[in-house]
Amino acid sequence: MSRSTTAILPLAVPAGVGGIIFASAGRWYLPFVWVIIGVLASFYLALAAFADPGMMRERLAPGPGSQDRLTRFLGGGMLVGHWVLVGLDVGRLQWSLVPWEVQVAGLVGYVASLCVLFWAMHANPFYSSVVRVQTERGHHAVVAGPYRYVRHPGYAATLFAMLSGGVALGSWLAMLPILVFVGLFIRRTLLEDRLLQQELEGYAEYAQKVRYRLVVGLF
Repeated sequence: MSRSTTAILPLAVPAGVGGIIFASAGRWYLPFVWVIIGVLASFYLALAAFADPGMMRERLAPGPGSQDRLTRFLGGGMLVGHWVLVGLDVGRLQWSLVPWEVQVAGLVGYVASLCVLFWAMHANPFYSSVVRVQTERGHHAVVAGPYRYVRHPGYAATLFAMLSGGVALGSWLAMLPILVFVGLFIRRTLLEDRLLQQELEGYAEYAQKVRYRLVVGLF
């Protein structure tokens, strides 16, 4: 898979997000939605330009041995439900709108979260979209970058991005599917951490040095 392909395919994500929200809203003038889509597109373009090509191929077409199909399937459904509710609430119904000042704070948090996520993905060439040990790629424990502070910084950034980005989109009602998504990703963190400690050489020793999975001092 070429670098140009890895650039084009992920851009389908922000396009799809926008399509779902605008179709549900029934109108185009939703400034915060446009900003979120622009930030998300910029994130994917930065990955295509600077991330490890092997990692990008693994994320788009992961190898065999996935240990957690539930999160990918159900989590995807929760995100689609979230975007549909955002569109309905901010466009047609306007039942539970978020004050614009809070939306701005959410947007700042969203940008910061994606910066940390990019840092984690740039530091870790084995950052797959599934839970598996990538034996065929020489998988080893990554201890650089944000992995010096928590064992799953990419998951931590993803969770905060979902929460802050959801607020930035402007609907309190639409946060309900995000809460389910958060629960699924915490489950995935526990599952992956256990798998890596059991099957990835050096990870158990790394886990003894870096105690926390997602949040320093908490979890």
